[in-house]
Amino acid sequence: MIVQAVLVGLIGALGCLDYQLGTLYMFRPIVMCPLVGLALGDLQTGLAVGASLELLFMGSISIGAYVPPNETIGGVLACAFAISLGEGTEAAIALAMPIAVLSLAIGNLLQPIWPFFVDKADSFAKKGNLKGIYAVHWGIGLWGCVEYFLLCGGAFLLGVDAVQGILDWIPSFILDGFGVAANLLPAMGFAMLGRLVITKKLVPFYFLGFLLCSYMGVPVLGVAILAIIIGIEKFDLINMDMGAQVALEGDDDDDF
Repeated sequence: MIVQAVLVGLIGALGCLDYQLGTLYMFRPIVMCPLVGLALGDLQTGLAVGASLELLFMGSISIGAYVPPNETIGGVLACAFAISLGEGTEAAIALAMPIAVLSLAIGNLLQPIWPFFVDKADSFAKKGNLKGIYAVHWGIGLWGCVEYFLLCGGAFLLGVDAVQGILDWIPSFILDGFGVAANLLPAMGFAMLGRLVITKKLVPFYFLGFLLCSYMGVPVLGVAILAIIIGIEKFDLINMDMGAQVALEGDDDDDF
């Protein structure tokens, strides 16, 4: 159990380290949960939980002063508890949001110490001390990794029995409801995505994909390949590359 707790903590720390690496979105549940599944020996459940929780946290985006629940810790711990207790996506969905909100509250308790580091970085900047600025930057980031490691690893090590008690206390019809919600999440996620990307010009292509899958039995891979072909033709990507190449050759001729 200790080894598993350390692995869960390291996965949580990796999610925090992603912010230091340019935000590659490794911290999302769809990446973190499969890693948890690998660490705990149940990749299939990790993949299923990761996909479900990614849809659950799809709208968790920091906008302005709003700080969303911590989807990294919530996803890692919910997946770890679900696998260790032999439960499925229903239990993970039931646990993910409360854990994410609680971890956000714990993180907020540590916020008052950050202005000290910011002032230190400002003083280094005034002196032109780049190494000092780098040290503060990485110091804050690595401290965040330690925080995530302790929260994820410690909670997993100490909280399995408590979480089992909570799941036993929850009525079965509520967990069944979470199972139904898990099946509805893909539709909700695509609807949210559609509101962002679909325009009047793209609506016909949306229904084209629906007709191909529903009535003609074309697999998703075939629809995706067709979409790539339509995109290349519609935006004239081939000629665009040729035009850029001709422009570069013309610039070389002008130099001579």
